[in-house]
Amino acid sequence: MTQDPSAARPDDDPTAPAVVDDIADTPGEMSADARESAGRPERRYQMVLAALAAMALHLLLPSDFVLSPTWIYPVLMCGFLVLLIAGDPGLVDHERGWIRLVTNLMIVLIALSNLFAIYRLVDGILSTHPAYTQNATQLLTIGAIVWATNVIAFALWYWDVDGGGSARRAKRGAWADPAFIWPEMHLEAYMSSGWYPQFADYLTLSFNTSMAFSPTDVSAVKRWAKMLMLVESAASLIIATLVVAQAINSLG
Repeated sequence: MTQDPSAARPDDDPTAPAVVDDIADTPGEMSADARESAGRPERRYQMVLAALAAMALHLLLPSDFVLSPTWIYPVLMCGFLVLLIAGDPGLVDHERGWIRLVTNLMIVLIALSNLFAIYRLVDGILSTHPAYTQNATQLLTIGAIVWATNVIAFALWYWDVDGGGSARRAKRGAWADPAFIWPEMHLEAYMSSGWYPQFADYLTLSFNTSMAFSPTDVSAVKRWAKMLMLVESAASLIIATLVVAQAINSLG
């Protein structure tokens, strides 16, 4: 624990008892129990709901934005989810290689399908100018769907790769090879034993990164994590700038 000598006692009362700062600055200053205690595995339903939301959003897009044939995306997504729920039901507490592989393939599918939608959106605004680009309501709706799907895709990426995945984070704790440093990791006095980031935390991280176009209260400490956040911010900026500008232009 850190203790600032200059702030240990009030200046006007040198006899006052020292105040110890109970906020840990580094993993070495965290108590052994806080660093090493295993957390309860998180429930899989959060990730499943996010994946279903990404699938539903993609299918709400016009046919030009959806992968062809249109049935392939929902069939693959449902297949991946069935395998994950059957192989590791209830809690995310197994580190089987095939489960990680299926999870990665599902996230790649979500990301690629949304990348295709982003390409179609940008191409429509900049070159082909289809009818929807002249309809502000439809254009903003498409832009919002693509942006929201992008948030979900990156949240799933962060959740799946940070610290070796959710099951490993639950077993080893938040300080085990983290790619992100969370405020809760420095606030031991306010957190329950065994805390580690779960999907809701990564969804918030992804949403904030897309909204602010930059890191907010969570710091990336590994280069690949910084690159992921850079790509997400860039994609969000491109979507927002082009869609809003074209929507205003269509109204004029």
